[in-house]
Amino acid sequence: MDAVYKAILARRDIRVFLPDKLPDDVVERILRAGHHGPSVGYMQPWDFIVIDDKETLRALQAVVERERVRAGEAYPDAKRDYYLRLKVEGLVEAPLTICVTNDGTRGGPHVLGRNTIPETDLMSTACAIQNMWLAARAEGVGMGWVSIYEKADVREILGIPADVDPAALLTLGYTPHFPDIPLLERVGWGTRRDFAKVVYANRWGTQRRN
Repeated sequence: MDAVYKAILARRDIRVFLPDKLPDDVVERILRAGHHGPSVGYMQPWDFIVIDDKETLRALQAVVERERVRAGEAYPDAKRDYYLRLKVEGLVEAPLTICVTNDGTRGGPHVLGRNTIPETDLMSTACAIQNMWLAARAEGVGMGWVSIYEKADVREILGIPADVDPAALLTLGYTPHFPDIPLLERVGWGTRRDFAKVVYANRWGTQRRN
């Protein structure tokens, strides 16, 4: 029990990687952890594309960088400069990237438990990603979630069918340091919300009393 909670609390979004190759058995365990994630109606909407080809990774990095700069345009000048200095991905530095895809058609038009909440396919894929993140942390492997890209670009680079979404690019590798607190909190971008203010009793807005 302690090990599970330790992995949850020590999990971090990692952007700095060592070039060392990850052992095949470690990668296999992380992938299997994802494949054993929970899914609504047992639809298992995920697939995993393991990418270690440097030319492909550079192509992905280029489209991410383009969108990173574009995203910065939404911020006022001072915050834009701060944002552009943040390291948001490690696609070229990390020895391995996994593209996790989401197939919303898997299981057919009538998936058990999905009739009123269609986005449960993506929720299920997110559970697989979290499993992988916790498994990576338990293995001493850093993982970073890259989400700044246009889906069409990633589909083209990786040959993903039009009806399948690239839900995440996960960079993996050993890291010289696991931060004590999340990166964006450490650099002052945001803070963790007060736990007592996000837990209600019976109805929205009613504070829960211990």
